[in-house]
Amino acid sequence: MTTKHELEAPYTARSIREMLGLSRAVLAGFIDAGFVQPGRGSRNEYRFTFQDVVLLRTAQGLHAARIPPRKILRSLKRLKAALPEALPLTGLRITAVGNDIAVRNGSSQWEAESGQLLMDFEVSPVRGAVAFLQHAPASAPSAADADEWFARAEELEEAHAHAEAEAAYRRALQLAPDHADAWLNLGAMLCEAQRCGEAVALYDQALLHCPEEPLLHFNRAIALEDQGRYREAIAGYEACLRLAPDLADAHFNAARLHEQAGNAQRAVRHFSAYRRLQR
Repeated sequence: MTTKHELEAPYTARSIREMLGLSRAVLAGFIDAGFVQPGRGSRNEYRFTFQDVVLLRTAQGLHAARIPPRKILRSLKRLKAALPEALPLTGLRITAVGNDIAVRNGSSQWEAESGQLLMDFEVSPVRGAVAFLQHAPASAPSAADADEWFARAEELEEAHAHAEAEAAYRRALQLAPDHADAWLNLGAMLCEAQRCGEAVALYDQALLHCPEEPLLHFNRAIALEDQGRYREAIAGYEACLRLAPDLADAHFNAARLHEQAGNAQRAVRHFSAYRRLQR
């Protein structure tokens, strides 16, 4: 039965990824950064509203303009923190100008990451709350740039050229071993190909370079769970929560596995945290 919330938030994570061309890791990053706060459906799946789609479309437009995903997340997170609650993000115009992210509200315009005011530029009249403006061409990226290889890998993955995408992700990681998004995307792709053992080994390597990235611990735990390695998966979710105690999905998954293992007290603690974070 379709719930009221599902009618108000009709989009699933899968439909969002297909609609906007976002990878699983990038979408998870936007959620973790608080740029969107989807609800949950009757089967505990993410549910997104139309406003969420608009906000994610903004981020997708910046991504298409070759702004590195880490910079998008960093800039939008700082932007959201700097704005008063009464001013919704959907009332802004957000666009790429070269390698920077520019924000316009009324007659004011500033650079999202630094907050520095920018000189005015022409804006064409549009309908709707969010508009993507023409961005000034950036200088051609070097073939040795990790972010360029990462962007190429995402395009190949979306085109279902998985072998080529894997090679491109690995090339990005050769150039920048601390590129957490590349580790996340490659690991997720390996899991989707039923190569979860390889994914776990990959995440082990990733954590040598990015030990403080909670999503790496989270995705590693999912891969372990897919292999039936439940005790190790619980430890992975707990490691994730030490770094990101507000990551609701990690609480839910840890609670489910603790309950399955007969650890009722720990399961209740995590379920309680999960419910609190969903309010």
